[in-house]
Amino acid sequence: MQRVDVVVIGAGQSGLATTRALRQHGLTTVVVEAARTTAGSWPRYYDSLTLFSPARYSALPGMPFPGGDPDRHPHRDEVVAYLTAYAGQLDAEIRTGRRVSAVRRSPGGFEVECAGGERLTARAVVAASGTFGRPYRPDLAGLDTFTGTVLHSADYRSPQALAGTEVPAAGGRGRVVVVGSGNSAVQIATELAAAGTSRVTLAARRPVSFARQRILGRDLHFWLRRTGIDIAPAGRFLRTPPTQLVIDDGRYRAAIERGSPDQRELFTAVDGAEISWTDGAREEVDVLLLATGYRPDLPFLTGLPGALTPDGHPRHREGLSTSVPGLAFVGLEWQRSLSSNSLRGVGRDAARIARHLAAGLARN
Repeated sequence: MQRVDVVVIGAGQSGLATTRALRQHGLTTVVVEAARTTAGSWPRYYDSLTLFSPARYSALPGMPFPGGDPDRHPHRDEVVAYLTAYAGQLDAEIRTGRRVSAVRRSPGGFEVECAGGERLTARAVVAASGTFGRPYRPDLAGLDTFTGTVLHSADYRSPQALAGTEVPAAGGRGRVVVVGSGNSAVQIATELAAAGTSRVTLAARRPVSFARQRILGRDLHFWLRRTGIDIAPAGRFLRTPPTQLVIDDGRYRAAIERGSPDQRELFTAVDGAEISWTDGAREEVDVLLLATGYRPDLPFLTGLPGALTPDGHPRHREGLSTSVPGLAFVGLEWQRSLSSNSLRGVGRDAARIARHLAAGLARN
């Protein structure tokens, strides 16, 4: 059985940045990744997705984002290519197609077992599988009785692909309600409305809150970096992440003001094909699309007592496990700062975790 200093679980942006940082400390590292590629969740996102941050602010440590205008917002496929190239230049062993099934304590550290039976032992483990593996489906009254199509944004690709799931409503257009008020919800609802194949409503418990993409001629991310807000260690003070702001260059706010899509308070109940709005009106709907985020996907840690809360969230302080020495997390939302689970910020958290693990292993 192979023994290394650190096993990194996940070869997306979090795992790759962490691996580079660990190798800089001279630690032997093996990365295990469930998918066949080294680009994390990016290949599975919807077709039109672009980064919220410009290319100049979207690079991992040691490799600038290549090509084109540094102020452009790279497309999903550019990010996939970038992460694949980044993995290729790392001096580390990356094993794809290996889904970790269990992590257990063993003499001197941990045993990591993959679904096919492959095992490794390590002195430390970093869970860097990200926060996009377990789509969150909220407990909405009657949702399980809905006779139309229920999708999560994780399953959405394009208006054309969605059209095949719709039951045409009166007038030849499907009726779609997108649930959520974050960036993905607004982007998807606006895209569907613009395609003209659906009548679309954006429904949420609170109205969308916008952040301007450009302020005084500069991109928002310039100001986040200049003021230090992007890296402020606010995560240690937050019990739950704050309301997400939708970054907008003016298009999304204008679309909602035009009613394309329209915006309504979240419906109160679902009954068969119908939903009930807060004003008492009832309406037939073809598709409910849940852009309601994700929850940590860490089932392989259930064999480590105290590693997770009863609802599956990691017990940690700024990425270091508070109950299992030698276990760390990278890529969690608000792990330490606003940018913790983003391309522009995960490298800082990865460097900090690698520094702590290297110091701990040197003492033992």
